[in-house]
Amino acid sequence: MNIIELVKNAGVVGCGGAGFPTHAKLSAKVETVIVNGAECEPLLRCDQQMMDIYAAKLVRGLELAMEATGAKTGIIALKEKYHKATDSLEKVLKTKNNKSISIFKLGNFYPAGDEFVLVYEVTGKIIPEGGLPLQVGLVVDNVVTLMNVADAFDNVPVTLRPLTVCGAVKKPVTAFFPVGASVRDVINYAGGPSISEYVIIDGGPMMGKIVSSEDVITKRTSGILILPDTSEVVYQKTNRHAVKQSRSACEQCQDCTEICPRFLLGHNFECHKIQRSVGAGLSENMTMAFMCCECGLCDWICPVKLLPRRINQETKKLLISKGIKSPHKNIPEEAHPMREYRKVPIDRILGRLDLLEYDVPAPFTDKIPDISRVKIPLSQHIGSPAVPVVKTGGIVKKGDLIGEIPDGKLSARIHSSIDGRIIKIDDYITIER
Repeated sequence: MNIIELVKNAGVVGCGGAGFPTHAKLSAKVETVIVNGAECEPLLRCDQQMMDIYAAKLVRGLELAMEATGAKTGIIALKEKYHKATDSLEKVLKTKNNKSISIFKLGNFYPAGDEFVLVYEVTGKIIPEGGLPLQVGLVVDNVVTLMNVADAFDNVPVTLRPLTVCGAVKKPVTAFFPVGASVRDVINYAGGPSISEYVIIDGGPMMGKIVSSEDVITKRTSGILILPDTSEVVYQKTNRHAVKQSRSACEQCQDCTEICPRFLLGHNFECHKIQRSVGAGLSENMTMAFMCCECGLCDWICPVKLLPRRINQETKKLLISKGIKSPHKNIPEEAHPMREYRKVPIDRILGRLDLLEYDVPAPFTDKIPDISRVKIPLSQHIGSPAVPVVKTGGIVKKGDLIGEIPDGKLSARIHSSIDGRIIKIDDYITIER
């Protein structure tokens, strides 16, 4: 069985973004595979520790991805400050004497892990507006994704997800958790919240989403962050008056445009013009919103605390609901000349969002939590949900197939993450020991 089939059987999806099924990505033929080890979301500590502790597995996963795609070169891109990870990877590469794989060190800025930004930093190539790395001869995969590729080659399906539990918890930690574990169980594993009034975020402070303690871990979950309900981050994610405030208070300073990673890569994306059109009730410039990467730097820099990202998100939803697609396909010839001077250091983000007190280690433990109940989503990826292949009352073992790819659809397989009995099937498959 070839690598792509093994990856498909194991249910591997992208662990650093929207969850694109990896078997489909590895079906492309490219020149280079890049490992995205930037982990640019502030406070998260997962990928950098995986690269240190599981360096050999990561390199093996990269080699397999290169073999599947026909790539002649592989590049592991990580931040220069990840010294332990760099040392471990260099030792592995030296032992293997693999000259086709190299390490690229990134600065400590945000969003270094954005695919468009990463590709430009590493190769100097600019991905077209609304495009993919494939269009410039590249495949980009996350650290954990490639670890899962290595496991897939050994017929080990995806049942666990390493992630960081941080913020206002008693014992910040990085560990492997069963897919489908409740957020409550994950937080309790970190000693529980250290404050009484808090909000839970799935992911990091910049791009993470607010969730409840009843929500669950998926293959894409990179971190669980606890913050006070009075945090600036929480305000940005919950403010219901973003559109009204933009209409009344946007001063057209253009800071949101000048700091935007897409604009600085030469894309014809001017965020302030979208805000102006929304404020004036005009339709011009609105399709620019399709080019927004939703990194949140525009919210972070706005001098009057408006939320341009929210405006862009709502604009995209409106356009999609009307059946309008992005017309933006331009291929920039060069990046903005001021790009190098507008990279935002992580410390500045943490300081402005008042998060410096949470910038602490979250040490890795290889002790897997004893979880007795999981609720595994049938959709943890781009594409169609998996189709259940089990029935209520059935007994399953960890690693058993419970959700299959629908015929002819883009999807991913789902496997049981614990031993137990299936007690419910809806949009999730709930299993109890």
